[in-house]
Amino acid sequence: MSDDIRTKIGLRPVINVSGTMTSLGASIVVPEAIQAMEAILPQFVEINDLQRKASNVIARLTGGEAGFVTASCSAGISLAVAGAITGNNLLAIEKLPDTTPEKNEVIVQMGHVVSYGAPVDQAVRLAGGKVMLIGQATSTHRFHMENAIGDKTAAAVYVVSHHVVDYGLLHLTEFVEIAHAKGVPVIVDAASEYDLRLFLAQGADVALYSGHKFLGGPTSGIVAGKKELVRSAFLQNMGIGRGMKVGKESVYGTMAALEAWEKRDHAGMRERETGYLHLWKETLGERPGITALIEPDPTNNPLERMRVIVSPQEAHITAWDLAAALSRGNPPVIVRDHEVEHHYFYLDPCNLHPGQEKIVAARLTEELDKARASNEIIATPIENRSRHRFDSMLRWPD
Repeated sequence: MSDDIRTKIGLRPVINVSGTMTSLGASIVVPEAIQAMEAILPQFVEINDLQRKASNVIARLTGGEAGFVTASCSAGISLAVAGAITGNNLLAIEKLPDTTPEKNEVIVQMGHVVSYGAPVDQAVRLAGGKVMLIGQATSTHRFHMENAIGDKTAAAVYVVSHHVVDYGLLHLTEFVEIAHAKGVPVIVDAASEYDLRLFLAQGADVALYSGHKFLGGPTSGIVAGKKELVRSAFLQNMGIGRGMKVGKESVYGTMAALEAWEKRDHAGMRERETGYLHLWKETLGERPGITALIEPDPTNNPLERMRVIVSPQEAHITAWDLAAALSRGNPPVIVRDHEVEHHYFYLDPCNLHPGQEKIVAARLTEELDKARASNEIIATPIENRSRHRFDSMLRWPD
């Protein structure tokens, strides 16, 4: 489109069927948030008072006692951990990440130490926390956690994500039970989760959400939970949180996105997205070497995605080469390919503008037709993905 700002500034007009990924801009910002940001940008405000207003909205939506807006959910992890370490001690806040006294150990299940673009454990260490990994990658038992908690334990962090190991680990309610029995607060990283009330209702002391993923707000993170812990996390804005600050537009835009969330036609959204999935299933239904499965979200968000399983012998292309071809084409279609070495990728319908679902179907057809017309199977070594994964970052700026 001629009025697409991306083409005007020399960016590729990508179509996002990967999901609410920060690397793609996370989500389509809702009109209410755009209007709120436009309205407040020309005005001066007292930021702490604005954050108090945000706290009221966050408390209402999450069921927490208080809340505030920060730069991202990753920032929220660091601030919440820092708050658990320092409390409201202003001198201790200024000294972070140095911790005195050293009550700075933070319990994390080994199967929860994942990367969301940066490592979860780094967000803890930025706050002066000493990460205490419990269990193994695929198993954590009660005795692991019970014996890891000691006099220096400041908090326990629980991660909810499609990246974590989804079996063999402690469920949140059991994790909370063990932590609370020894007076340890639980912080839940729920960046990409739809349910704003569940984790606090299950006993978490602090729940962290992205403001710019499912909520469709500006780039931001939401810290919600018990008043004292939230206050201690908020006070970190006088310390390590200074580099994680948000402007008036992000605070007010997030408030507007939260209030819009209350009124959103969630059932209508699901109906549209289901229609997209069925269009793609029909498009791929008779393709040689392609199996299209509609699957529920792995963390129980109320949505579905399509798993596209590729048999190279019949489709004449590997799953990773098909994903790469879709990304290189015109227009570029970016799929969710974090498990592509298992010969499949996902199509996520949650971030499409009307009509883009048909473009995705056409691009799938185009690339699969090209592959079938090839006399040889298009199969680059899977190791190339690892070898070249960070090339574009390392070349920056060109």
